[in-house]
Amino acid sequence: MSMSKPVMSLAEKTAHKRNLIRIRLARFGRKHQPIYNIVVMKAKKAQQKVPIEVIGTYNSVPTPQPSFDKSMPVKDISLDFHRAKYWLGRGAEPTDRVAWLFKKAGILPSFWPSSQNITQEILSPVVEDIRETQELPVENIRRRNDKKY
Repeated sequence: MSMSKPVMSLAEKTAHKRNLIRIRLARFGRKHQPIYNIVVMKAKKAQQKVPIEVIGTYNSVPTPQPSFDKSMPVKDISLDFHRAKYWLGRGAEPTDRVAWLFKKAGILPSFWPSSQNITQEILSPVVEDIRETQELPVENIRRRNDKKY
């Protein structure tokens, strides 16, 4: 009784080699107060090594609310949508939790493959409108030799 390896097509083999970059969470913060950076890293690299790029932050601990406020507690997520879409377009593979966050933000479609670990379903994205902002030109920076005060 010999166990054979599963046969992979050529497309699956090349896709496996291409997906060496992952979008995942890197944990920072203090004990019992985690803050996660959403980072783009090589898949084989250790979690605390220097990432290729940091595209956002995620605070999994909800901000405290006053006792009279009965609304849902809010978890803080900041994300660079353009860079996230860029890395997804380049073939970076998000982890399960990051894919869940991207679905919540509306970057990934709801039919994106979900894992068994995350049971919450996203019915509609939370972010309704993403407005493009135009950066204002920065004033010329004074050189070191200039003595204009």
